[in-house]
Amino acid sequence: MEESDKKGEASFVPVMIVLVLSLIVVSMWDKYPAIKGNAHKILDPTAGWFLNWDVFWGMTILVLIITIFMTIVQKYATDQETLKEMKKEQKALNDEMKKFKDHPEKVMQLQKESMKFVMPMMKLSMRGMIYTGIPLILMFRWFMDYFGSPALEGFKFLGFMNWFWFYLIASIIFSTFIRKWMNVV
Repeated sequence: MEESDKKGEASFVPVMIVLVLSLIVVSMWDKYPAIKGNAHKILDPTAGWFLNWDVFWGMTILVLIITIFMTIVQKYATDQETLKEMKKEQKALNDEMKKFKDHPEKVMQLQKESMKFVMPMMKLSMRGMIYTGIPLILMFRWFMDYFGSPALEGFKFLGFMNWFWFYLIASIIFSTFIRKWMNVV
């Protein structure tokens, strides 16, 4: 456990750097035409092709592709064995808490033990963001431009969702199945 904590600690700084860089990129989107222009040069003929073909099915395919990519990165950029072991230990603690539900002092002690896993697990899980953070932010910013165009003004997926909510819900659904299929924690 000691070694995996160190691995988790080491991964947090690069994740924070990528988050800050992502925010900088988003804030410069309209100020520096090169960022916006290059993103459009890459995404208009690729992702744009899917959306121009059919907005609903194109977006569904794009969400699936992005989710598969993110899952593959998550699988190979994180220490899956350590994460599985930590989850197993956390599950054992949760089972213990259920046994002692009538003893609040014992449950509190077990909860404190369980909380020790939260930060290391989060840090290990966020490692994939190092590789996907900026491309995903650029993609989302491009989606904002695409769905903000006059041709798609007011378009709702399934009659009531904007692109962001559709992406979020579809990615959660796809991710659930893909993670299980690929055995990703």
